[in-house]
Order: sequence, then structure tokens, then C-alpha cells
Amino acid sequence: MTYYFGACAGGVWKTTDGGTYWENISDGYFKSATVGALTVAQSDPNVIYAGMGETTIRIDVSYGDGVYKSTDGGNSWTHMGLEETRHISEIRVHPQNPDIVYVAAFGHAFGKNAERGVYRSIDGGENWDLILHENDGAGAIDLAMDPNNPRHLIATTWEAHRHFWTLSSGGPGSKIYRSKDGGDTWEDITNRPGFAQGMLGKMGVAISPAQSGRVWALVEAKGIEGALYRSDNFGDSWERVSPNRDLLHRPWYYMHVFADTTDPDTVYVTNYQMWKSTDGGRNFDEITTPHGDNHDLWIDPQNNQRMVQGNDGGANVSFNGGLSWTTIYNQPTAQFYRMDIDNQYPYRLYATQQDNTSISVPSATEWGAITIGDCTYPGTGESGFIAVHPDDANVVYVGAVGSSPGGSGALQRYDHRTRQSQLINVWPEENTGYRPRDLKYRFAWTFPIHFSPHDSGTIYVGGNHVFKTTNEGKNWEVISPDLSLNDPDKLDYSGGPLTGDSAGAETYASLSTFIESVHRKGELWAGTDDGLIHVSRDGGANWENVTPSDMPELSYVGSIEICAHNPDKIYFAATRFKLDDYRPYLFVSDDSGKSWRSINGDFPTNEITRVLRSDPVSDDLLFVGTETGIFYSLDDGEHWQRMQGGFPVVPVYDIQIKNEDVAVATHGRSFWIADDITPLREMAKKHEVTHGEMLFKPRDTVRQKLHWATGVFDGDGKNYSPAFGVGGTTYLKTMSDGQTKNVHLDVGENPPNGAIIYYWFDEEPEGRVALIFRDHEGEPIIKFTNDKDEKPNKKVPTKKGLNCFVWDMHLPAPTAFDPNLVDKPYEPLAKSGDGRGPRVAPGNYFVELDAEGAKLEQPFKIIKDPRLDTSQEDFDAQFDALLELHEIQDKLHQGVNNLRSLRKQMQALKGKLQRHHQAIAEATDSLIDQFTEIEGTLVNRFKETPRDVLRHPAGLDDTLGELAWVMSISDHAPTSQALEVSVDVRQKVDAQLEVLQGLIDGPVAALNEQIEEAGIKTISI
Repeated sequence: MTYYFGACAGGVWKTTDGGTYWENISDGYFKSATVGALTVAQSDPNVIYAGMGETTIRIDVSYGDGVYKSTDGGNSWTHMGLEETRHISEIRVHPQNPDIVYVAAFGHAFGKNAERGVYRSIDGGENWDLILHENDGAGAIDLAMDPNNPRHLIATTWEAHRHFWTLSSGGPGSKIYRSKDGGDTWEDITNRPGFAQGMLGKMGVAISPAQSGRVWALVEAKGIEGALYRSDNFGDSWERVSPNRDLLHRPWYYMHVFADTTDPDTVYVTNYQMWKSTDGGRNFDEITTPHGDNHDLWIDPQNNQRMVQGNDGGANVSFNGGLSWTTIYNQPTAQFYRMDIDNQYPYRLYATQQDNTSISVPSATEWGAITIGDCTYPGTGESGFIAVHPDDANVVYVGAVGSSPGGSGALQRYDHRTRQSQLINVWPEENTGYRPRDLKYRFAWTFPIHFSPHDSGTIYVGGNHVFKTTNEGKNWEVISPDLSLNDPDKLDYSGGPLTGDSAGAETYASLSTFIESVHRKGELWAGTDDGLIHVSRDGGANWENVTPSDMPELSYVGSIEICAHNPDKIYFAATRFKLDDYRPYLFVSDDSGKSWRSINGDFPTNEITRVLRSDPVSDDLLFVGTETGIFYSLDDGEHWQRMQGGFPVVPVYDIQIKNEDVAVATHGRSFWIADDITPLREMAKKHEVTHGEMLFKPRDTVRQKLHWATGVFDGDGKNYSPAFGVGGTTYLKTMSDGQTKNVHLDVGENPPNGAIIYYWFDEEPEGRVALIFRDHEGEPIIKFTNDKDEKPNKKVPTKKGLNCFVWDMHLPAPTAFDPNLVDKPYEPLAKSGDGRGPRVAPGNYFVELDAEGAKLEQPFKIIKDPRLDTSQEDFDAQFDALLELHEIQDKLHQGVNNLRSLRKQMQALKGKLQRHHQAIAEATDSLIDQFTEIEGTLVNRFKETPRDVLRHPAGLDDTLGELAWVMSISDHAPTSQALEVSVDVRQKVDAQLEVLQGLIDGPVAALNEQIEEAGIKTISI
């Protein structure tokens, strides 16, 4: 039931339940995100090798940093070198010795390098030898090992490269090799009888475990030479068994063949579809999978019905040979390109995602978790920009090259009311099979779409020209010349000398980013994928080339950002990684493009820079997205730091700042949000990380109401439903500090539902630290400390540096029932939840940090959900009514504890009485009976476990709890009938407590006098 998969830009994932749920197991260890190869040692399943860098070198391919190894089933990982291999295609491990391992390294995808070919280690990766090297432009692309004779190896090399404008597959460096001595020596068997002739491209190979000497090779070549080949003598001779093109589409992207583990005549090929042959490869039938674009397949060596398969949607498990598969919708590994955010509350995030539809995801839901059912699908945008109408979030404009009909520059206008997508391409000519230079207009895979900040009826689109519409795409106006270099040598066919590929991904010399100044209407900025920046200051009538002279040629301009505080301050981020240049390129102009200066500062020199955003509140706070995460600067680019806080190592393609949040579109780990960057804004004012103790002013906290059933199904194991009727799974994980963290398996995480309090310590305090929350008059509401006996999730953190505490906005819980005063025949299996008091109303509050006697205070506001029309008077009425219930319930609990203590003492007293204490015994029995009668009215004293509520009548305590639900289930003033019931119930509680007090003041006091006269220890009241 245990399987692993490597995400193409999301690390390594593990399931222990056959694919029902997956969890990432490489976070905190890997320094790159993309996994090109993953192998578990057959002789020791605790040993796992991961090769980094995918070799399906599509336009968004990510690169890696060598090999990682785990010896404890993925709990921890160690980097084992080979950093410069960049892209690893396969790893094979000796079936009897986990320390003998082979790595097929493709090498740099965008340039030549020596570190490519087949590597071998005989000491578990401590040392590596390059045992097969074709040349610096051709790397190893597949590697097969005979499990029955692991000295027998087959390897293929591939001559290929990619740039921004082209992909080339095939050349004299593409060959097939074999070794019969474990890789000590190799034979070139490319020209053996029956094998493909002429120039070769990418090749996949497999050795049959079920028949010695049987080898399969899937070969890219010209015409009929491109085919599936089979050898039954370990490559001495070959037979072409199937030239069917459905096995060979887009060879640079697929070319994977897999031999069945128990049947020598069964072979699988993965391509757009997955194919299976049971007659030695001559005929094939489809094995449907949960997603198209199929790549990897693992088949159990002993049971060929058990397999795990990888495709562009994720990983899926089968236990019946592929007749059915587990879902792929339980892996948060979406690869987003560009994003937008609407103006709703809670705001929603929109993005296009590789090999899938565009998606809209809420930033929060009423369930306490974000489920797939909360998402919508605005169009079918796979590749491009996405823009939500500023005034109507139902309308979304989506770039959909590669995932929509419509020809060149597919552009959809989606209306959520009708769920229809209208194609409004600027120029919908067919582009399949054409050279980009032969098209009227060119649109990149990710072409810009931009609403004017001055007129929501104006939309701009960027191709090699800038286009504008004022009628939602019914017609378009060309408002610029060709703003690219328009180099015809870079506008030719893509695919290389063997197989053309015209999906549109390599369409070049076009806009990569566009923005209109928020300060000055008609000031338009455009950046291209071939390294130019232009500006128009008159709505497109005239354009000026303002490209920095010291920016290297052919840089891809990923983003242009205009400072919110200075209309003449312009930032941009660029990259040249597809020219094998992995340095950062960050620039700023202080004079509207007349001059530029680098703001790389101390930015890591091996991090590419995709996107830069300037904070709209704090002048000098910048964020940059890279191949491995996010960096921020507090001083306008002089110094940079990596953002931590649990953000994974992952490519970041887009960043948006919404209110106090930073929202991130990753290309491998879906959406992430940093909730509340207030501390960074405060630090940026000083241009440094703060010194001394500091309490940051909290942002305004929205008093968001969760569904009343949120968490009702939570238990000790997995929790399968956030609320009634809502599917989604989480579980609580206990951390090293005793706190519990909710792990989200197939749902997204809600933001903290409370006031977020940030504070800073230069050194960890040694003494007592407290956070005290006060109302608008300064009266204390609730207090939390770092005391040892504080509940872990309520304990104030006091680590060195930045700390965070979330107040749920509730008053303290009523006094708890003392469990030591109840005799239980057993401990309940079901747990009872922690109680809490009423939630405070919107208004003004204070938080005080008391650190070893040094006190700091900040005001903050709690505001209502902006979707509500509830008045402040109604909120106050609700809180007052709930407070009355809270106070009477607290009195009830204290009363019950008191009477139970008295009764327990009286029961103990009875064991001490002699025959001559008859009067005392009778008085004691009478009081016990009266206490029990009062208890039975106040509580359901027959309730044995928290869920044992249906067998006997409820007590007044239960009634108070239910009444609190009636009043608090929504953000409204209580109904008049609820208030009437409240008065009635509170009066009944008061009446019982008066009877109890009367017994204490009268009969109990009298009993104590009798006891004292008898020389017996009195009852404590």
C-alpha cells in the first residue's frame, strides 16, 4: 500500500494507503523542486534515490541539483552530489545491493556541459564515476537494468536542447548502448541489424524481467524508422514491431516503454494515451488513465496487477492492471502560470495551470478548509495570463494557448453566470504547423492580458504588438508597432531535424509582460521575451525603447512593476535561464525609464528571477519569485532574504499583494498565501530586521463566521469531513513543542480565524511572557502566558526572532466541571471539546505584551464581515445576550462542582459514622438526596460520555448550551423568543442555585455543628 511519486516541480510524495492520500516527504531537505527520477531499492525498501530535474523539456521545464537519498523510507534525505547534471532521466539500483546505483543524466537542457551521461556509485552515492559519456551536447535519457542479471544494462543517449524560441530533438549523439559487465565497458549497438536507420532522436528502452534477452526500444526517427523495436538477444539484432504513430507523438515529451514483470509478451507505452500490447508489441489497446499526457509506470515485480502510473495530472494507483485507478485530485501539485485576484470577500485567486483548466479558488471558506467543491473553473486556460473583471468577478479573461480551439492566441471570455466561454482572439488564424514568422500576429504561450486601472471597460492584450479593446473583445485595435526584435532566425519551425512541434509554446519575439501606470492614464509599459522594454506615454500613439544598456541580450522580461508611491519608479525582473544563464536580473529606474540600475544586491547568484512585486503600502518592501521560492527586500533591493515560514522549495511564477496578504502562484505546489505581512512592512520602514522587543500593530481582523458544524467530525485519526455534507480530509499532527497542527491532505488551508498578533524578541526570554487582550475601555478580556501548564495551542510562543499568536476572539470558557468529583465506571472513548466563551463583537481592542515585566501595547480593530448588513447594535445585543448565558453557565458549573464536592465529603463521612451517630447519618442522607436532585436539574447526571445525550432528559446546562447555539449560529441579534427562553432558563438556574445555597447556609452548616460536637472532621464548604 506504500507508493512514492516525484512531482515535476513539487518534490517527493508518499502514500501508505494505496493512493487514497498523499503527503510531501521532501520539504525541508530538497533545495530544488523538480524530480526527474525516483527509485526504491528492491533489496531494502527504506532506501530511496531521487534524481532532480525533469527531462520532458517542455517550455516550463524546471532544473534540479543532482541526487538525494533516503535510508528511512523518506523521513529524511541527504544530498549525494551531481549538482551540475541538472536534468536526470532515470535511476537504477542493483536488486541485491542498494549501494550500487546508476544515474542517467541528461545534463543541461539549455546548453552544453560535461556532466552528462551514465554515472555509477558502488558506495550508495558517496562517490560517482562517469561510466558512459557521449558528448557535451548529448546526455543519457533512459537506462534499463536486467533484474535477473543486473550486470546487463541498456542505455540511450539523446542529442537535444531547448531555447526560448525553439526545441531541437535528434542528432548524431542519439545512440543506444549496452553493457554486460555492470557498466565497466559499453558497446554502441545503434547499427545492429534491424534497428532504426538514419538520424535518431529520443529513445526509451525496457528489459523484460520475464524473458532473458528481450529488450524493447521506442525510437524517434524519420518516417517508418520511427517505431517500437524488439530484440530477443539483448540487442544483437532487432525487429520493428510497430510503427504506429500513436506510440510516438511528440517524441521529445514522451518515448516511454515498460515491460510487464511477469508476461514476456505484454508491453506498455505511455504517450497522450497509455497503450498495452499482449502480443509482443504488434497490436495495442488503450488503458484509460485519469489524465492525458502519460509518462511513467511502475509494475510490481511479483504482481503485475499492482502498479502506479504518472501523468500530467499526477500519480494514480491500480490494483487490477489498469482497469481502474485512484484519483489524482488529492495531490496539491498544480503548476500555475499567471494569477489574478478579484475584489470579493473572501477574495478568490485565479490562475491558469499547466495541463489543466484555469481555476478559481477562494482564500477562505465557511467550512474551515477549502475543498475542491469550493473551486470553479473559469475557462480552459492552461498557459497564459488571466484577468478578472474589476467590477464583475463573474467575467474572466483567460489566455488558453494549448488548451482551447480557436487558433493563434486563444483568448476566452468566461461568464460564470452562464458557464460559457466565448473565444475573442485578437486574430483567430490557424497556427498549427506554421512558422511563427508566417503568422500575421504572434502570441506567446503566456501572452499578457491587462485591464486598464483607469477604465474597466478597456482591456489590453500583448502579442508582438499591443492590442486594445473597449467592447469586451468584439473588435481589437492595434496600438503599437512590433515591439520585439522580430529576428526571423528565431521564428522558424520548432522540434528539430526529426519531428516538428507546433503547439505554440515556442512562439517567440512577443510581449511577455504589460502594464498601464496606475498613476498616469495612457502610460503603457511593455516587456518582451527577447529582451526589450518599451513605454508609451500617450496611449500607444508613440513608443520609446527604454531597454537598459547593461541588460544582456535576449533576456526574458518576466514582470514590470510600477511603484505605488512614485509614478517614475519602475521595476522589472528578467531571466536568461533558457540560454543556460542562471543569474538574477533585477532592475529599477527612478526617472521613468531614462536610466536604470541593478538591484541584485546580495541576491543569490544562482537564482533565476521570474517576477518582482513592490508593496503598495511600504515603499521599500519588494518580493521576488524564483525557481526555488520567494525572496524579499526591506531596503529597495540592497539586501535580500529568503522567505521562510513553511513555504516550500518550488518555482514561483507569479505574486500578488492583496490587502495585507501575499498570494503566490507556484508552478508545482498550487496556491500559497502569507497571511498578514504587517511585520515586514514595519521592518521595511527601518530598512532592517527589528532590534529589541517589538509588538507589531495588528491589522484589522475580520470577524468571519465559520459554519456551526465545522470540526464536528474531528477525531483522533483522519477527519474526513470539515462540516456536515462536505468532503475533505485533514488530521492533527503533534509538533515538537506540544502544539497540534492541522495537516491538510486533499483540501486547502483556511487563514487563521482570529486576530493575528506578531511580536519580536532579539533573544528568547527566560521569564514569564503574557499576552493580555483588553476591550475598548482597557478592561482585561483574556490572558495567555508561556507557563508550562498552559495548554499547548494556547501557550504564548517565545522563540528568538518573530513570533505569532492567534487569538480566536473568544472570552475564556466557563469554569469546567471537575472530573475528580465524578465517579466513573470507565473513561469515555469519545473526547469532549475544549469550551470557550462568547465571541467578542466588532469594535476597538488592545493587546498588551508583557515580557518579563516590560510592557508594550497596540490597538487594533475587529471588523464585521463586509458581506453582512448586521448593525453594531445587533452585534452588541448578541454579545450581551451570550455573555448573560456565559455568566449563568459559569455559576452553574461552579455550583455543580460545589455540590459534588459536598456530596463526596458526605459520602466519605458516612463511612466514619457509628451506630450512635444515627441523627448525623439521617441528615447526611437527606442532604445527599437533595444535592442529587439539584444536580439532576442542573445537568444530565446520567450522561456517561460526551455523546450520551439521548437516553435521558437534558439538564439546564445542556439547555444553556443549545440556547447559546441558537443565538450565535449566525451574526444577528437574538430573536425575541430566544431572549424570552434565556430569561426563563437563567431564572431556573438561579432558583436551583438559591436552593443549593440555602442548603449550604442551613442544613450543611447545622450538620457541621453536629459533626464537630461528635468530634468528627467537618465538611469543607
